[in-house]
Amino acid sequence: MTKRNVAEVLLSLLPVIVLVVMLATVIRVFGTASLDGGSQVSLLVSAGVCTAISILYFRIPWKDLEEGIKRSVGSVTTAIIILLMIGAVSGIWILSGVVPTLIHYGLMLIHPKFFLVTTCLICAIVSVLTGSSWSTIATIGIALLGIGQAQGFSSGLIAGAIISGAYFGDKMSPLSDTTVLASTMSEVPLFNHIRYMVYTVAPTMVITLIIFTIIGLNYNISDATLIETYQQSLQEHFNLSPWLMIVPAMTLIMIARRWPAVIVLFLSSLIGAIFALFFQPHILAEVAGETEISAYSQFAGVMKGMYDITSIDMGHPQVSELVATRGMTGMLNTIYLILCAMCFGGCMTSSGMLQRITSLILPFTRSRGSLVASTVSTGVFMNCMVADQYLSIILTANMFKGVYHRRGYEDRLMSRSIEDSATVTSPLIPWSSCGMTQATILGVPTLTYLPYCFFNILSPLMSITIAMIGYKIFKRKP
Repeated sequence: MTKRNVAEVLLSLLPVIVLVVMLATVIRVFGTASLDGGSQVSLLVSAGVCTAISILYFRIPWKDLEEGIKRSVGSVTTAIIILLMIGAVSGIWILSGVVPTLIHYGLMLIHPKFFLVTTCLICAIVSVLTGSSWSTIATIGIALLGIGQAQGFSSGLIAGAIISGAYFGDKMSPLSDTTVLASTMSEVPLFNHIRYMVYTVAPTMVITLIIFTIIGLNYNISDATLIETYQQSLQEHFNLSPWLMIVPAMTLIMIARRWPAVIVLFLSSLIGAIFALFFQPHILAEVAGETEISAYSQFAGVMKGMYDITSIDMGHPQVSELVATRGMTGMLNTIYLILCAMCFGGCMTSSGMLQRITSLILPFTRSRGSLVASTVSTGVFMNCMVADQYLSIILTANMFKGVYHRRGYEDRLMSRSIEDSATVTSPLIPWSSCGMTQATILGVPTLTYLPYCFFNILSPLMSITIAMIGYKIFKRKP
């Protein structure tokens, strides 16, 4: 490599370094509120640094950079629509009683000896159905943490089971923003991406559940006392019924029939709204701020459940948090972040800087196993560098997309490798947005729960192992 090439690579790394330094500062100053705007500004400033270097040193016209940004932002248009629909579905599913019913029946399954494995399963189910690991951890996770502590389990062990299950759902749910983002960035249809992840996720989850079962059977625990409090509160405020299971059942049928994600989400929210009108008219009236059930209160309640942040007074602070909703409004910071990240990614790509950085990795991606290992390592490294799973997914996808094409491998192999690394390892980084958020919500330091997040630790290793074996990995047809 000539001196000029070395200088070009170093200059290409400069915007990334600026981004890392700014994000580290933002996280230190704002903490869990860093996603409210600080991270987005950091991305735009880094994009400005990239633009300045591109114009002044690489002599790239602004028009070319602008076109690159337009292409980059345009590529996530569908993802943004899906994210908004996810907010609507998650909100209306809670107000309709679907999620409370799932939680109610889930809590009935808990047995002291099998608390850890049940906790992992409950969080996995709730996270798959809601598409949000953060919401799962901040709601049912907090409830399970209190129950587990009352039974004598250590907080780190309980948090590990909660996070393992929640991030299983974060990977496998079609409602998950990271799943949508990874498939979109890799140009893989959403449900193709999810089905292909089964080959690495299924064995990882089985191993995780076995570990939690063994640990639970060897614990001396007492009877749970908090379960009745949650169940009673949910029963008092919601009309819980097995009939509400029709909503997730119909959603699963639509997914199994491979309907487009936007259509599935729209119909799922519509069905949820209909069930809310029949089963929870009093909840809709409360959300609308009305004391009487009327056509106005029902319409306003449904609409606010889909687009607004809502809360219901359940008579118990933790249960109230359990059924709080974010709606479309809760997705705006994520969309804001994605748009700013795509501006940064568009500048880095159209200027050729990302390609220069990628050239440093190419010598280590000659075999199938080394290519996946490099992708996985980059996803974890990006989490450490930029401290955000969304940015890690976007940057890793941009770096390796061309490499997978040149090597002749399917895009879904790259999308799976990214999810197996960038998504699941994000809560294991103490200074990342996910690590800080989960530690704050659960009141358990990141390094305390890290050793027990078996699913998150095993996922990258399983991805590399399956790649080395070559199971269900195909090259493109000519």
